[in-house]
Amino acid sequence: MTPAGPPPGSSAEPLPEPLPEPLNGPLTGTPAPPPPLISFRDTTRHFPGPDGGFTALDGVDLDVAEGEFTVLVGPSGCGKSTLLGIAAGLVEPSRGEVRLDGRPVRRPGPDRGMVFQQYALFPWLTVRGNVEFGLRTARVPRAERRRRAAHFIDLVGLTDFADALPKTLSGGMRQRCAIARAYAADPRVLLMDEPFGALDSLTRSRLQEQLLEMWERERRTVLFVTHDVDEAVFLADRVIVMAARPGRIHRTVDIGLPRPRTAATRLTDSFTALRTEIWRAVHEQEPRTTPTPTPLEP
Repeated sequence: MTPAGPPPGSSAEPLPEPLPEPLNGPLTGTPAPPPPLISFRDTTRHFPGPDGGFTALDGVDLDVAEGEFTVLVGPSGCGKSTLLGIAAGLVEPSRGEVRLDGRPVRRPGPDRGMVFQQYALFPWLTVRGNVEFGLRTARVPRAERRRRAAHFIDLVGLTDFADALPKTLSGGMRQRCAIARAYAADPRVLLMDEPFGALDSLTRSRLQEQLLEMWERERRTVLFVTHDVDEAVFLADRVIVMAARPGRIHRTVDIGLPRPRTAATRLTDSFTALRTEIWRAVHEQEPRTTPTPTPLEP
């Protein structure tokens, strides 16, 4: 007797088992974003004093992706530089933490390079000597030291001044040397605290363009502090507008301007609209007459 076949309209093969859902949710066709390189969680800094002190930062939560150029902008006293110091390991948070690649930041390290508003060059060392300094302390072999220093000195346009002392350089040239030194140490993150704040407008604009050219080539993660709204819009992938008393994140603005950016970018309608939006976010915040710090546990 011939066995009966499958009923009409049915398949002879059994249906496959459904695929299990991934642990982080159903399949959507879009890969999950990578974890942030820098992560601030409830980051708070209180400075004690005889009158109770003040809270410079209160409960900041912020993620920075690898390769992202993030700019912090806001009024004086909003904790921008304090947040940068915590990321550098130079300032200890009173509460919360910052993590770099998932590891808590406790102290300064070679994975973070710092560029300050003041040039912070060793006056007795040449341009080459300053750029090589971090490599020498890390015991990088001399030939590799020279190669890396020469590469970044060339990128900032100081090859003809490699043997010059800082006192013979202009302010813009000194800051270019400081940027080359930070890059040469090969950090994962560049922390820049108003590096162009002391320069004249023309020099500042040129160095902003030069910094972006280096960033396009090297793609380091940058966390940059400024008071200058135009500078923030020109440089950033994302602008974090901060508020003061106590310091906290007021608003985040994604900058969708195409790259590479040039001087002509500043003349576009899109640039003007973003500058206006961020200027209002900075200057039209509701003032606080007295600090209202979050109480800290003893």
